[in-house]
Amino acid sequence: MNKSRERLKLILKSKSILLGNFTLASGKQSSYYIDARLTTLDPEGANLISEIFLGEIAAQGGVTAVGGPSTGADPMVGAIISKSHEEGMPLRGFIVRKKEKEHGTGNMIEGGLHQGDKVAIIEDVITTGGSVLRAIDLVESAGAEVRGVFCVVDRGEETEKTFLERGCSFFSIFRVSELL
Repeated sequence: MNKSRERLKLILKSKSILLGNFTLASGKQSSYYIDARLTTLDPEGANLISEIFLGEIAAQGGVTAVGGPSTGADPMVGAIISKSHEEGMPLRGFIVRKKEKEHGTGNMIEGGLHQGDKVAIIEDVITTGGSVLRAIDLVESAGAEVRGVFCVVDRGEETEKTFLERGCSFFSIFRVSELL
């Protein structure tokens, strides 16, 4: 495990792993909850995540924009596009809303997504992948191509297979078993 990933693991374990009885977004019950926002909104955590993701996105090749479902992706999008600028490979960022905006433009996708873009979808924690699949559908309907799905923690519910079937590569920094 490289130094950045090792340090991120320590931050996640100390800040984001909560034990108890929780209802997940999927409706499933769990004895633990991963509040990854406590890490993605931490300066060191955000920096490490953006470093790791940007390396994987660059290896993918040809990606022009990065985004994902709000609110899990929001802080990571900002960190990644900032780091991409610093690294001389600028990516545009976008956010996929949970529901249609009822004022202004009424957009479901906010930010720098353009028709023809090659896209990386990011998420903090993936359980069933429902919000990511919805984001993929919206991004594709806007005329962009989703190249890959990237998450900080995969809860291990066989979502990788679902994304591969949709033609998207899948990368997770951690499987949940590495953090518990």
